[in-house]
Amino acid sequence: MDGYFLTHRGKVRSRNEDAGGIFYNADGQMLAIVADGMGGHQAGDVASDMAASLIQGKWEKVTKMEIPGELEEWMSKTIAELNASILDYALKHPQHEGMGTTVVIAVGTEEFITIAHIGDSRGYLLNANGLAQITEDHSLVNELVRSGQISKEDAEHHPRKNILLKALGTEQGVSEDVQTLSWDKGDQILLCSDGLTNKVVDAELKDVLNTSQDIEKIGNKLIELANERGGEDNITLAILRHTFSHEGGGGS
Repeated sequence: MDGYFLTHRGKVRSRNEDAGGIFYNADGQMLAIVADGMGGHQAGDVASDMAASLIQGKWEKVTKMEIPGELEEWMSKTIAELNASILDYALKHPQHEGMGTTVVIAVGTEEFITIAHIGDSRGYLLNANGLAQITEDHSLVNELVRSGQISKEDAEHHPRKNILLKALGTEQGVSEDVQTLSWDKGDQILLCSDGLTNKVVDAELKDVLNTSQDIEKIGNKLIELANERGGEDNITLAILRHTFSHEGGGGS
């Protein structure tokens, strides 16, 4: 499996409150995470960096996981631990009160990809059927769309578009969405913060991902597009491409 992570401050903001990375466990399995921090006085930086560094430390200690249920359970347990750690840090550092972060996390094996998320950072799957958003935004406007109160088009320009209903580290017992999907050789997973999806629509994401370029060039092209259209927010993405060989079960 190939993976590429990229984060950019954008063209307007003075600092980058996004974080993430691609990390490997003891048996070389790849995990990708994107986190978009929130909160004043640089608290967003702290929350997103904590989420990324804590999950890196935990993932590097585990051995290979090849059963979906086992991986889903690990993700849920780990997210609960991250949530408690960020909450505890904010309690001990009053200047960071109210900090939090979105997270979207993916781990791929030869047969499946498991994704967990909280907030409005997204996961997409590109396969033979096209590009599909496989996460549901935990946001006010998405709930309004789901309940039929506004259209998807209205949501794009809604004045309360940035209000989240869930974020990591903001309350006790926050619940994540976790799912496992099958994927095959050549399929791609895109994880990204809303700094990308607020500027690049799904059809454009599909067109850029669906090229024969390597994923590093694809990632840089997506960042360039968001910045060309204003780059008002930080922009972060991770791309995973299935390269396993079914004959030998190899790849990494």
